[in-house]
Amino acid sequence: MQEIIIKQDKENNKIVTLIENGNLVEKYEERVNQERLEGNIYLGKVENVLVGMQAAFVNIGMEKNTFIHLKDIIPKISNETGNKNEELSKYDIKNYIHPGMPILVQVKRDSTNKKGARVSTHVSLPGRFVVLMPKTEFVTISKKIEKESERERLLEIAKQNLPKNYGVIIRTSAQGKSTDLIKQDIQRVINQYQTMIKKVEEINKSSKFEPVLLHKNDGIIGKILTDVVDQNLNRIITNNTEVHEYVKQFLQDTGLQEKIKLELKNEDVLQLYGIEKQLEKAVNRKIWLKCGGFITIDKTEALTAIDVNSGKYVGTKSLEQTVFTVNKEASIEIAKQLRLRDIGGIIIIDYIDMEKEETKQKILETLEEALKKDRSKTQIIGFTPLDLLEMTRKHMCSND
Repeated sequence: MQEIIIKQDKENNKIVTLIENGNLVEKYEERVNQERLEGNIYLGKVENVLVGMQAAFVNIGMEKNTFIHLKDIIPKISNETGNKNEELSKYDIKNYIHPGMPILVQVKRDSTNKKGARVSTHVSLPGRFVVLMPKTEFVTISKKIEKESERERLLEIAKQNLPKNYGVIIRTSAQGKSTDLIKQDIQRVINQYQTMIKKVEEINKSSKFEPVLLHKNDGIIGKILTDVVDQNLNRIITNNTEVHEYVKQFLQDTGLQEKIKLELKNEDVLQLYGIEKQLEKAVNRKIWLKCGGFITIDKTEALTAIDVNSGKYVGTKSLEQTVFTVNKEASIEIAKQLRLRDIGGIIIIDYIDMEKEETKQKILETLEEALKKDRSKTQIIGFTPLDLLEMTRKHMCSND
């Protein structure tokens, strides 16, 4: 059973939680004084170009200018890796942008206390079943859709309904959905993008312009609803009338008002359904494992370090078996915590030392299997020469 519980407090801050069979699996916060820009699309103005860094600062009308790198300006080269592996030295940023010019950008990473937001010209617009990628012709299908016949069906639907110079990512939620529903979703996001482009063309006709917001993200509630509403969601509970009306309208628009139960409670919904205690544990640095071992999670500016310890567990057989037991439990818990805390970026896991390559492989397989439950994109790089496991994960909704 899957549920969404949304609590709004007296200061109008919101906590959005995803519950699976009574267990908290995802948690997001939306604070009144902390506007989330990620996903917003602006017509910005290039303020200054840093030739030596192949980068520029772009004014989008916020207090801090945003940062854009050359790799986020040139067209995407690869369907899988974008411009990550492209030889950028053969490009000159001055051939693409100059100070004062208008530029269509999307916020890819929110600003922090130290840095402005990161933006890209590679715009994407999320729909219910697809994510539209204008100015590419790539069609990518969610890896969570494993059945080959279904992948081929969805690929054919996309090809038949995409105009030239449009690509899409086909989301997991498209699995098993009718051609008409997917076609309607593709057309809806294309119309949305074309409306923005018409507005840009009108602005560009004027001699002067100021940065303008063209598309606003749906907020955390809208994002999580779009992401999970088609994935066995049973019930949505909230304590706020405005949120209740917003969700009610969303369900009506998607035709799911009969399928998903919506409840309004005039009390602390997180406490009522026993989620408060689970939330408290979700911020602890140390997490105990059932076997008696534990993991610690430390976030830094550059990466997240996770350390695995044997703790109270001494085992009953060989040292290798003892180590395997702790590392296996830790792998399952780490996958759970990454999703629950929405940890993104580079993640380094320091497992208890394993002597056999066979044991390491089993741990990798355990982690890979546990990560399949995560809705976000994860990539396991592998063990480094220092026997540290390196992986990456993409944020879902975080403002970190």
